[in-house]
Amino acid sequence: MSEGYRGRRVVVAGAGVAGVAAAEALLRLGAEVTVIDRAESARTAALAAAGAKIVVADVPPAGLLDGIEHVVVSPGFAPHHPLAAAAVAAGLDVYSEPELAWRLRGPEAPAWLAVTGTNGKTTTVTMLAAILRAAGLRADALGNIGEPLIEAATGDRYDVLAVELSSFQLHWSATLAPQAGALLNLADDHLEWHGDFTAYSIAKTAIWRAATPERGGSAIGNADDPLVVAALARVPGRKVTFSTNGPAEFRELDGWLVRAGEGGVEPIVAVDRIRPPGRHNVANALAACALAASHGVPTEAMAAGLTGYQPEPHRNALVATVDGVGYVDDSKATNPHAALASLTAYPRIVWVAGGQLKGVRVDDLVRTVAGRLVGAVLLGVDRAEIADALARHAPGLPVVEVASVDDGAMGEVVRAAAALAHPGDTVLLAPAAASKDMFTSYAQRGEAFAAAVHAMEALAQGRL
Repeated sequence: MSEGYRGRRVVVAGAGVAGVAAAEALLRLGAEVTVIDRAESARTAALAAAGAKIVVADVPPAGLLDGIEHVVVSPGFAPHHPLAAAAVAAGLDVYSEPELAWRLRGPEAPAWLAVTGTNGKTTTVTMLAAILRAAGLRADALGNIGEPLIEAATGDRYDVLAVELSSFQLHWSATLAPQAGALLNLADDHLEWHGDFTAYSIAKTAIWRAATPERGGSAIGNADDPLVVAALARVPGRKVTFSTNGPAEFRELDGWLVRAGEGGVEPIVAVDRIRPPGRHNVANALAACALAASHGVPTEAMAAGLTGYQPEPHRNALVATVDGVGYVDDSKATNPHAALASLTAYPRIVWVAGGQLKGVRVDDLVRTVAGRLVGAVLLGVDRAEIADALARHAPGLPVVEVASVDDGAMGEVVRAAAALAHPGDTVLLAPAAASKDMFTSYAQRGEAFAAAVHAMEALAQGRL
């Protein structure tokens, strides 16, 4: 389909990593590319030098879409964004960078094994990439992480790709159909982007587009998640399930990850070899094994990949133990569903939470974990909502709100948490919220937490 872009007029919305990659690829294919972004930058200057027309505006100017046939949108462009809404209303072909990469695949392009879900995507795709490499395949984890898909999916550097796809990317897709797609879980998230949970769920299940009798793909789903099970029941093609506590093709049994088939149950790897720890990460490992199996990877490679796997940072990672208190960074827990996984992994917790809740309520989370909490320290723009939920469901719990948003805020947070904790407790950064009200990313938030913990540790040891 690559020749089909020559002479076509295309708007690329957003000059971030994905937008730049899409614009560069389209320019190479001979398209007439207009890039719109909020501000001029070195990226827009480079695209202009390569032949793109650059439009700098918060709101698309009149006439921008005249004569345009395709609009490639970056993840920040929600369906209600003026540009996206106008393009859809005009009947234009609107899609994401992964969809463009899919359309540009050639005969030597690598296979795609894809992962989505509310939580656990990055852990699962990086586990999957480790398994694929252990099988001797040229593979990497890409998509919503790593290099843009368009740079990897259209060449011959890889045999197979472990692809993380967000609900944003899947919403803006129409033909993308990986040979196997795994849906890890479904819970309220990004409702301000999608509008409601139904739209969010529809976007997620698009990862199963190839699971039809005609296409022969596989739909892989979490048998422990009722919403996933209900969605999987509607899939017309091949279905594969995984579970940590019940029947499934890939499941946990007597302390082992196992694979069930016509020949019986085959052990893969012991549960205690899975890192990071936690039931949710056992589920992620099972999903990675199911995806690898869809590509013919043997059990031995699954075991080797998982035992050699190095976890991504900011995911339930112990930072330090100071005066008998463990300090754990789970900054990647950017919604209540993700926070629940780590909050249920420890018996006594001083909870560090807050940030941008993205329209999602935390009452169910707080009600579920209230009995584990010995204190809470709250920060960020939506901290009052969490404080209100704690007052309703954990009355009497000591709660400290940190109003500061400057560089020293996390130090104040850690000191307040330390004052609430006792030996044997865990101070857990599991914010249940996004980070960009105070930080550039969840990673920077986790790094700030770790730096504050290490500074307190050095002070306790007399090194400061």
